[in-house]
Amino acid sequence: MRTSVSSRPSAFATVVSPWFPVRGVLQVLALAGVALVAGCANVEQSPTVRRTVTFLAPYRADIIQGNVVTSEQIGRVKPGMTRVQVRDVLGSPLIADPFHADRWDYVFTMERQGIPPVKRAFTVRFKEDAVDKIEAPDLPTESQFVADISTRPLPTSTPTLELTDAEKAALPVPQRAAAAPSLAASGGTGPTRNYPPLEPQ
Repeated sequence: MRTSVSSRPSAFATVVSPWFPVRGVLQVLALAGVALVAGCANVEQSPTVRRTVTFLAPYRADIIQGNVVTSEQIGRVKPGMTRVQVRDVLGSPLIADPFHADRWDYVFTMERQGIPPVKRAFTVRFKEDAVDKIEAPDLPTESQFVADISTRPLPTSTPTLELTDAEKAALPVPQRAAAAPSLAASGGTGPTRNYPPLEPQ
């Protein structure tokens, strides 16, 4: 019986052949992934992409300068307030130029890994040591500011910190502790101690 050996390689032999460029394909895919992640760092990012870029990027220290001022704080500053009152509400200004003593400049900048850079600036103008006017853009509220700088999703529900009247009524009544017997009821006079005299007699 005669057997013929075909010189044509099979499909399986082609797949497992050492000439198949598996390593080259993986390298190309890895480079494409790195380029995609690097490109996503420069565009508007969704929270998922932002967390992925933050996880893959090398660590950079946070740089925070200036005063954090929210819309609630700026709303408390009214014309006619003194410089001391303004400082109590907003903090010390980042720029207080002695050549322009009638204005205080508040600047806030933050560079934090995983979020876009933040820069806000506004000016408080004085007239005879009292607030004349405030030149400020729309500032975020405190909750908006916390949401903007957070790299993780914030909880959407607030836990209840106080019991309702029905829950208070359902609580078990604590047992009253037994009162300690008095000295008169026990028939004793209490502990007696003999101390030596303080001065020699």
